[in-house]
Amino acid sequence: MIAERLANRATALEAERVPFVQATVVRAGRPASVRAGATALVLGDGTIEGFVGGHCAEPSVRLHALRALETGDALLLRIEPGDGEHAATDGAVTVHNPCLSGGTLEIFLEPHMPRARMHVVGETPIAHALAALGSSLGYDVVAHDDASFEPSSDDAAVVVASHGRDEHATLAAALDIGVSYVGLVASRKRGEAVVAELEVSDDDRARVRTPAGLDIGARTPEEVALSILAEIVASRRPQLPPTPTTGHAGQPHQHHCHE
Repeated sequence: MIAERLANRATALEAERVPFVQATVVRAGRPASVRAGATALVLGDGTIEGFVGGHCAEPSVRLHALRALETGDALLLRIEPGDGEHAATDGAVTVHNPCLSGGTLEIFLEPHMPRARMHVVGETPIAHALAALGSSLGYDVVAHDDASFEPSSDDAAVVVASHGRDEHATLAAALDIGVSYVGLVASRKRGEAVVAELEVSDDDRARVRTPAGLDIGARTPEEVALSILAEIVASRRPQLPPTPTTGHAGQPHQHHCHE
């Protein structure tokens, strides 16, 4: 019953885009107040829901679970009786606590972070292809047929592929809130005209990617969607800038052009 309750709680947290760490006891040496397989959820405020050890284990579980939330990396936590702490090595860390009556515990800490969210605006073939491909790549894709939504500053991307509908309002809202990637699917000429009409700063105008997507010579909706997802990925990995593509003669590919 407890396991089912925690599973339902984890599902609800994921739906609400709340980060948490799932702590699972993988080994419990005697004497111990918990058995292997016991689980708990650790939230960002340090709250522990469930039981993976008594008051001697909880401080270490809480501390290292919060560190796992910061790094996004899973960790094997080994808790032994005694004093002191060893440095983390190869995804594992050993800590000691003064409760000599307790047995050794090994607890796997697995962070669950919200999936990167991408808003796709429009009812066009490119919008549909982008939503489908984005979902298959693990993005939390939210499709909209108009500008009646409020983006968040932690959204991965807002892409407008509506071919003229609600473009200005959507782009301005995404820029104002600070979305990291803001793209407009349009021809270069029309895209520049739309951006020029935005009532935002010059710096914000420069942030709009139009035509959205890397220049890979894309033509079909699926190819354009691929180029846009590639640009979003590249923008989220600034240490790995995209390499310009060239044709067989060493000349750059012509950028895709869409209405």
